[in-house]
Amino acid sequence: MERGVQRWAVDISMWDPSPRDFAFALSVLPLDEHASITSFLRMEDRKRALVSRLLQYVLVHEVLGIPYDEIIIKRTLEGKPYLECGEIVSEFPNFNFNVSHHDDYVAIASEPLCIVGVDIVSHVIPWKETVIEFIQNFSSYFTSLEWDNIIGAGTCADILIEFYRYWCVKEAYVKAIGSGIACSLDKVEFHHSSWTDISVKVAGKAMPEWKFWLLELGKGHLVSVARGHPRFATESYRKTLKQIEFDEEEYRKGLNLPNVRFVLRTMEQLVQVLCKEVSGIPKIVDTVEVEEMADV
Repeated sequence: MERGVQRWAVDISMWDPSPRDFAFALSVLPLDEHASITSFLRMEDRKRALVSRLLQYVLVHEVLGIPYDEIIIKRTLEGKPYLECGEIVSEFPNFNFNVSHHDDYVAIASEPLCIVGVDIVSHVIPWKETVIEFIQNFSSYFTSLEWDNIIGAGTCADILIEFYRYWCVKEAYVKAIGSGIACSLDKVEFHHSSWTDISVKVAGKAMPEWKFWLLELGKGHLVSVARGHPRFATESYRKTLKQIEFDEEEYRKGLNLPNVRFVLRTMEQLVQVLCKEVSGIPKIVDTVEVEEMADV
């Protein structure tokens, strides 16, 4: 099942397309995906939306071997993407994926059995208010323990980074279950040892069915990955999954699969995977693995 565990990221700041290049990249996607991309006014937002869609199609094509023209990706009522496919790959009893983007990076993560959530945050420094004023806007989303850890982190810079760390893992959890909104996050409490061995309690109850990772992507970006049991998925998302219940041994096998490093893909690579003849696209560069860092 390990091949079903994928972690990819794209640095969109490395792609500065001409109108022609952008239109070409957009054209390789199904027509019903275009409106959700071109509806954005800012080019940076269009780029993020385009890369997000391309990552999903390329991932499904490369990992599952489904021909591109047979891939159907839909979204739940809450907006979580999922693969609609009649074929079940026995090696991957519950293949699913999740995407995230913020600032320069777009990322995708997949799992063969557990549900997966991924979230990216950039260390944005507030400029219209102080750090304390900024994070105070989000205080209702944290437990008392988490808030004390954030406020007691040290300098204003330390406090802001600690805030983003907690926010990143909470968002990964929300996206894994497919809720789409940060509801009842004050009931979701994270514990960690220097942001390794991350665990979670929900309404005071330990949840050993979950695993989390928090990594540095680079350029002041954090990425978190959540891996959990399908039974915790929202109702609409649960309906898209192939299998909800597993015996203990089978589930532990999926939960304890190695977490892999994020691989940096380029926009040009994604387009060329889906289109054999590419014109006006810059030269492809090699993929790069992002080193996992413990001091986040």
